[in-house]
Amino acid sequence: MTNLSGRKLGKVVVTGSAGMLGRELVAAFEGAFEVWGVDLEEMDVTSLGETRRVLEQIKPEWIVHAAAYTRVDDAERESLEAHRVNALGTRNVAAISLELGSAVLYFSTDYIFDGKSGRPYTEFDIPSPLNEYGRSKLAGELLLQHLNPRHLVVRTSWLFGPGGPNFVDTIREKALQGNPLRIVDDQCGSPTYTRDLAQMSLELVRRDLRGTYHVTNSGCCSWFELAEAIISSLEQDVPVVPISTSEFPRPATRPLFSVLENHMLQVEGIPQLRFWKEALSEHLRSGRV
Repeated sequence: MTNLSGRKLGKVVVTGSAGMLGRELVAAFEGAFEVWGVDLEEMDVTSLGETRRVLEQIKPEWIVHAAAYTRVDDAERESLEAHRVNALGTRNVAAISLELGSAVLYFSTDYIFDGKSGRPYTEFDIPSPLNEYGRSKLAGELLLQHLNPRHLVVRTSWLFGPGGPNFVDTIREKALQGNPLRIVDDQCGSPTYTRDLAQMSLELVRRDLRGTYHVTNSGCCSWFELAEAIISSLEQDVPVVPISTSEFPRPATRPLFSVLENHMLQVEGIPQLRFWKEALSEHLRSGRV
C-alpha cells in the first residue's frame, strides 16, 4: 500500500493501482491529493471485511475504484468471477464508503450497450449488454448508484497505455515483427489513452461532481482503422487486411457501434479530450509499454 503525502486537498484511495489505468490515476492524483494506491495484495475488494479494514484505516475523501475483472472473453466462462470482482467488489467499496462518508468514482465501459443504436450513446441511453463482462460492469454501476449517493460513474472505452496488455501495444509488437495482420473492420469505438482519462478523472473529482459521465478521447474508428494508424506511425510496411466480425469469432459478443458521446462533459462546459490519433502518437513516441 503506497502513501504519497504532503500538503494535499485530502485523501484518495486508488484501487487496482498496479494496473494500466491505476498507475496513471496514482500519477495524476498525487499532485493534488494524499494518494493511497492499493492493489490485490493490499486489499481484495471481494472481501467485505478486508475492504472495511483497509478503508477504515485511511478514511479517504474519495475512493477511485479502478480494480476490475477486464478479460472480456474469459468472462464468458468465468461469469461468477467477473461478477464477484466487478459487482460484489464494487458493492463492498460502495457499502464501506457510505459508512465512512467517502465519495466513489467507478469506471465502467461502453460494453454495457448493445451497439444497435447506430449513433453515439449518451449517458441517458438505456444499457443492454451483450456479454458477461458488460453485465458485470453494469451490475457494479447499479450497486454503487443504489448504495452511495456520493457516486461518480465514468464510462470509457478501448483503453490503451503503458503498464498493461492492450490492443495498441499488441498490434505494435506484431507490426515490428513484420507479421501480416487481419483486423476486424465492422466494430467502431473511441480509443482512449489512460493518461488522458486519468487527468479528466482528476478534473471531475476536483469539481466534486456526481452522476454518470462518458469520458473518451475525441473521434472514433474501427479496430482496422486503429491498426492502420499504429502501423503508419511506426512507418512499418506490414499488410493489414480488413475482416468482418463473423470472420473472427470470439467467445464474447462485441457491440458493433459502441461510440460514447461525452454529452455530460459538453453540458458542464468541460473541454473534451484530444483526438484519439494525437493521444496514440504520444503513446507510441513515448516507447513506454
